[in-house]
Amino acid sequence: MRKLLKTLETFRGRHTELISLYIPSGHNIQEIMNMLKQEYALTQNVKSRTTRHNVLNALEKTMNHLRLFKKTPPNGLVIFCGNVSKTEGQPEIKLWSVEPPQPLAQKIYWCDQNFVLDPLKDMIREREVYGLIVIDTSGSDIGLLKGKKVILEKHIDSLVPGKTSKGGWSQQRYQRIREEAKNEHLKKTGEVASKIFSEEKDLKGVIIGGPGPLKERFKEGEYLDYRLQNKVLGVVDTSYTSIQGLQEIIQRGESLIQEASATKERHIMEEFFEHLKKDDGLSVYGLEEVEHALDYGAVKTLLISEGFNWTRAKLTCSCGYSVEKDVNLDRVEKCPKCGKEMTIEEEKDLIEMLSERAKSLGSEVEIISIDSREGEQFKEIGGIGAILRYKIV
Repeated sequence: MRKLLKTLETFRGRHTELISLYIPSGHNIQEIMNMLKQEYALTQNVKSRTTRHNVLNALEKTMNHLRLFKKTPPNGLVIFCGNVSKTEGQPEIKLWSVEPPQPLAQKIYWCDQNFVLDPLKDMIREREVYGLIVIDTSGSDIGLLKGKKVILEKHIDSLVPGKTSKGGWSQQRYQRIREEAKNEHLKKTGEVASKIFSEEKDLKGVIIGGPGPLKERFKEGEYLDYRLQNKVLGVVDTSYTSIQGLQEIIQRGESLIQEASATKERHIMEEFFEHLKKDDGLSVYGLEEVEHALDYGAVKTLLISEGFNWTRAKLTCSCGYSVEKDVNLDRVEKCPKCGKEMTIEEEKDLIEMLSERAKSLGSEVEIISIDSREGEQFKEIGGIGAILRYKIV
């Protein structure tokens, strides 16, 4: 999906001729067809002959594709279609069709110079989840950051009395009661947060915040489940509690999230290159070697560079020659028979195929950035590799 979005981002129409169609799960296909027919009729009135021709062809291609479906897939359907030719006067109408990773809630039809990609980008971001806790003596709020969305999961009222002692109580007794109430509040917050966070399989980290010193005590007292302790990224000061406090944690803890992601990636790359240096057979790189390791179920962590630009494609040539193979999109594929440049007719997202295969085998999948020295070095050796569970003999 990331690879597809990266590809689609590169296209810009000369005019408003790129179609984006988002169909929610369960939506009536015939209703969408009727809408597209209306758009087809309206497009007949477009003054520019070139734009009119390209949009009509894109609409026709989209409707033909929709006829393949009796109903929408479980998560809905997203179609991108339009003229992506870089040569004026030589249109190339291409169509991409995907089922989103999460159920679509909103129907979108848009024709513009760019494809509408934000809804899918947000879904991909939501796979990265962070736990948020804002706590003080007045109460605590537990939330999740999913992509750009902050979700308040639970508010817990505190029974901690104020600092002023009640009449008839000694200061010492009152402070003891107050400390006991604080401890109960911390324990309850830890139990509830642990339950919520443990259910999130994509949890990347936890950030704790609050306007007072209780947040530090919560962290140091290890009130969270022991399995979550090493996921605590840090503690930040906030001016608020409730949803405002959770949102403030994100603003003030942004560097913690970035640092945690970079640190994890650095450790993975160090492990990968250390195995290569030792030549112990626990690191492999290159598409063929990685697929071989997947065949054996030996992959512990699949590593894919952001700069990995390969796809599994069906290539055709005007001379009639065709072939299906893995190709590097940064290179021009020449026909072995006549020497002409070949055209990609169909392609499958290689990153998605390998990732799904790895996950089905219980392997972790890490996308490696190209912003670090190690990430750039990894890209230079092909941009795909794996750390293995065991050496393949």
